[in-house]
Amino acid sequence: MRIQKRSVLKAGLATSMLALSVTGFAQQKTVTFANQDMLVPLRLVMESGEVEKETGYKINWRMFSGGGDVIRAMASGDVQMGEVGSSPLTAAASQGQDLKLFWISADIANAEALVARDGGGITSFKSMEGKRIGVPFVSTAHYQLIAALGKEGVDARKVNVMNMRPPEIAAAWERGDIDGTFVWDPVLAKVKQKGKVIATSGSIAQMGYPTFEGIAVNAKFAQENPAFMAAFAKALNRASAQVRDNLASWTPDSPEIKAIAKWSKADPKDVPAAMALYRFPSAEEQLSAQWLEGGAAKAMSNTASFLKSQGRIQEVRPDYAAFVTDSYVKKTVGR
Repeated sequence: MRIQKRSVLKAGLATSMLALSVTGFAQQKTVTFANQDMLVPLRLVMESGEVEKETGYKINWRMFSGGGDVIRAMASGDVQMGEVGSSPLTAAASQGQDLKLFWISADIANAEALVARDGGGITSFKSMEGKRIGVPFVSTAHYQLIAALGKEGVDARKVNVMNMRPPEIAAAWERGDIDGTFVWDPVLAKVKQKGKVIATSGSIAQMGYPTFEGIAVNAKFAQENPAFMAAFAKALNRASAQVRDNLASWTPDSPEIKAIAKWSKADPKDVPAAMALYRFPSAEEQLSAQWLEGGAAKAMSNTASFLKSQGRIQEVRPDYAAFVTDSYVKKTVGR
């Protein structure tokens, strides 16, 4: 009887341990992140798997062709986090989407540019009337293109501005279907080979129209998963510092460059020079009036006015600060 009781006890313990194991797997949280092809420090976080190791969460990385696609995926509930430019982010906020910008992944600086095809007849903004310009609509590039045309006194309605995602721009450029494009790397590096830069995001920012790349999160998800959010912000800060400190010495053969190229579908030889066109703010810089503590919301407000003029949104909100949070970055610096 004792042997039988022991067998029953062992069987019961085994069943209990199995149940606990299954419960543990069932309780593992999964996050879906919508990434794009920009050359930013986030790619090193994706490669290292450090957030998953630190938190135990499983992250599904899903690549999208543009910020508009990312925002739609987040609105559907299928995606909890994503990287978006300031223009699609503003469109989503203006329409009341429940999201928060929590990290500036890049000051775009000179990393987006208006490039005119060699022999296409474009030498300035004023010579763009009647020309075919490919740009992803509602992107930061689209915003700056239209804003700069207006600043230069060019009626944007007289320019054939065509809605194209970056891969479509690359294909159209090769076929000779467009005269110019406003785009970012890795496509930017390709079009520069047979084109001339007319303006950059940095030069247009100096006209009064700054843009940025950011990482947004569903507000409810962020509120319910603060430890995960803090770990993610910490990883982003580490990767950004790594890029700032080492980019100048990295070569196309460096493991870090290869990783960034892999996740961005870029050519490693183009990555160092392309990344040098961006600025990657530190956690302390994020927590400044330029970015999460005022500047980002102001840039969104200006962008919203543009989007409304284009019929992309119905109204401009009185304040965009509600769609920006600095709480997770503060935790990375012990505030």
